[in-house]
Amino acid sequence: MRDRLYSRRAALISAAAGAVLVALAVYVPRWTGEDVKVNWPPLHADWDPRIGLLTIPAVLIGIVLVLVLPRLAATLSWRRTLVLAYVATWAWTMAVAMTEGPDGLSRVFDVEERPGEYVFDAQRVDAILPMLRTFIEHIPMDSPDNWKTHVAGHPPGALLFFVLLDRLGITDPFWIGVVVVSVGSTAIVAVLVTLKVLASEKLARAALPWIVLAPVAVYMGVNGDAVFTAVAAWGLCLLAIATRVPRHRVAAGIGAGLLLGFCVYLSYGLVLLGILALAVLWIGRSWRALPWALGGALVVAAAFTAAGFHWWEAYPVLRERYYDGIASERAYSYWVWADVAAWTFTVGLAVWAAFPRGVQALRGAVGPRFLLADSRMEETSDVVPGDDAAESPRDRTVLAALAAAALLTILAATLSGMSKAEVERIWMPFTIWVVALPLLLPRRWHPPLLASQVVIALLVQHLLLTRW
Repeated sequence: MRDRLYSRRAALISAAAGAVLVALAVYVPRWTGEDVKVNWPPLHADWDPRIGLLTIPAVLIGIVLVLVLPRLAATLSWRRTLVLAYVATWAWTMAVAMTEGPDGLSRVFDVEERPGEYVFDAQRVDAILPMLRTFIEHIPMDSPDNWKTHVAGHPPGALLFFVLLDRLGITDPFWIGVVVVSVGSTAIVAVLVTLKVLASEKLARAALPWIVLAPVAVYMGVNGDAVFTAVAAWGLCLLAIATRVPRHRVAAGIGAGLLLGFCVYLSYGLVLLGILALAVLWIGRSWRALPWALGGALVVAAAFTAAGFHWWEAYPVLRERYYDGIASERAYSYWVWADVAAWTFTVGLAVWAAFPRGVQALRGAVGPRFLLADSRMEETSDVVPGDDAAESPRDRTVLAALAAAALLTILAATLSGMSKAEVERIWMPFTIWVVALPLLLPRRWHPPLLASQVVIALLVQHLLLTRW
């Protein structure tokens, strides 16, 4: 009983800390009069309450998913569970975006409304190789015919994705949005396979509803970072397979390197995926896949370098462009902590409530004792057996270790000063590894907490107009 009371108190204190952080991020700029260079701090959004007929199907879909996902995830065959995960993610993301009608999905990809996005520059690219050779020349703000905001702020891999869509004839903003949602929704499949490979199928099944219904769904359908999230998730998934399935070590290791290497050419900040990659290798108890993964990553780097784009030369130029723009006016003293408040809108207070249990799950998970033997790992937490959905010590530790690696990545990102605002989308490749952490909380808490995730997503979608 004492342990349960302690657990409840710790969860409430942790969730309250998250709520206070959000409140401070919202009200400090109003109290001080400081312009933090977003319209509704800490989110890159506008206050714009609205509701319409399309709200009704979104609410109904959210209710149905809360009620049926846990049961279906536990009873369907594994392959059907993966299909369920993809379809549910796609449907929920589309339902949230479409509360505003087709414009809710297409607005960000409309070249007339949002010329600063990828699509505008993608339609200006005549030939790929000349674009790669001259890419760095067009990054500076004062360069003739410079790249717009998002293309200038990323390596050319991001632009290449939208150039590919343009070459395929997918130019309508709505259908570009559909493609982005369809690609981004595959990320959950990668995460579930990773959890099964590193821990157990039971853990993967239990994590499914939390990943599908995380408030990050508000942002997954309306910006290119959803594609980055999927590529990163599949890269880490292949790395997990390479560490745990010896017969696939070479192929999966090389595949992981190719995808994770390409991530570095999608976004400069995805270099930080190295932290999660190291965590996967550590959890998988094998470093033999590392040379193959490094080899795959070097192939990607060599291809871009041979084509004329030098990453190490581009990044310093990007930093200059970054601080020539609005970033120089966004105070580090505010955003270094307000970023975390903005991120809280994508994970919900349910994740904050689970932080103490995550710490418990990691107890004893460092050093030589962390062997993660499936049937021999000793109990290392104070959790009452049967009290949470991740009942085995291994499941709890794997879930907590992946979340801890993602949180370390987020900490590094905010301390770097290169993530001032807009982290709702920028951190999505890391966020997806944290959102299942409430599994560590008592089972009886799950239904209301899962419902709270849906409520947060719908409130954000209906009260705020995001800039994506």
